[in-house]
Amino acid sequence: MNTLEQYYRIRQAAGVHVHIKPDGIVVIQTCSVLAHGNKLDVGQKNTDLTKLDDLKKYLSAGLPVAFNLSGKGILQKRIEKIDAINLQNFHQILPNANYEDFYVQNFISGEYSFVSLVRKNEADKWLGELKNLEFVPLMLSLGPFAMDSVINQLNIYEQDFQVAGYRIKRNQNVEWIECHTDETLTATFPVKLASEKIDEKLVIPYASAFQLVIGDRIKPVKATVEALDSDLQDKLYANKRKTLSVLGLIVLFAALIVNFLVFTSLNNANAALSVRLSTYQQDTQNLAQLTEHVKAKEQRLTRLGWDGGINKSVLIDKLSLLLPPEVTLEEITVNPMISDKTHSGKSLNFEAGKIKIKGIAEHILPVNEWIARINTQMWVKNVRLEDFIYNNELNSGQFTITINY
Repeated sequence: MNTLEQYYRIRQAAGVHVHIKPDGIVVIQTCSVLAHGNKLDVGQKNTDLTKLDDLKKYLSAGLPVAFNLSGKGILQKRIEKIDAINLQNFHQILPNANYEDFYVQNFISGEYSFVSLVRKNEADKWLGELKNLEFVPLMLSLGPFAMDSVINQLNIYEQDFQVAGYRIKRNQNVEWIECHTDETLTATFPVKLASEKIDEKLVIPYASAFQLVIGDRIKPVKATVEALDSDLQDKLYANKRKTLSVLGLIVLFAALIVNFLVFTSLNNANAALSVRLSTYQQDTQNLAQLTEHVKAKEQRLTRLGWDGGINKSVLIDKLSLLLPPEVTLEEITVNPMISDKTHSGKSLNFEAGKIKIKGIAEHILPVNEWIARINTQMWVKNVRLEDFIYNNELNSGQFTITINY
């Protein structure tokens, strides 16, 4: 993304997820995001609101909204992959229904299309309420399928998982093959967004907002709503026009300032420049020496495995407390050593922030259980099973786990 394009896009948005239970009770979750260049920050988060009016307490007027609707009134159907749904093929999905009465979402994953439908009058009612509250709805998505764009940001490593009332099954290519709804389903582990814990109820509104802000880089999962698509394009065009106008004013103002400075200070410029140049050269030389000195110190600390004074024995104790009885430890190495041959001989280096564990287990299940427990620790950034080699003669497998902390 070039420097200007980051100002053309939607930089701040809120995901608003409205779930209608079978008895008609409405539950609302909301999560806002703010983009800074290539960085995305999570802002206001609210769960279990009961009416849209509550949003005015937490979200500012005029905020772009990615709206997600799920539950009662939403029809979801898996069919063989179809590239586009139109008037001609709509009867294959919902016979005897009028195509013009529905907003249609076609989420294509592998061999299947997961089609979601909502009556236009039902969706327009919610979108109208958002507008009356002075928010700006720009995108509509249905069901849990917007989550596909953010799963790789979550600590979900299995093909099958459950979260926020949905059970998702995927194939080896992480393509969706089944999606089941059950109000009682919750995640089997604390959900993390990157390294930060997040309420699983916020995954769908976060994914909805993420799609709106990063929509220029991904293909968002959304229903086809011509009015919202038009509003989104108008908003993007307005952002572009505003950015270019501000840039033009900045350039003009800068040119005026430069001309003023040139014509008023030309007589003293040469003398001042000479003094500054001499000072700059001396400062540059001093800075270079200081930089080299600091760099040498940092390299020495890195080679010695310094990682900020973390108590490694405490980390090992915590890992041991989580160990299932079916797993036997053989070796734990904190900041494992790297042998680096140089011209002067052999130097020792260490991988800072890493723990390497070797052990034995008869089955891989207790190893996976241990990994899941380790993942719940706040100090753990990442944990990965490097290998599990089964020995038929010993009737056990030897595994290697690496942990980044």
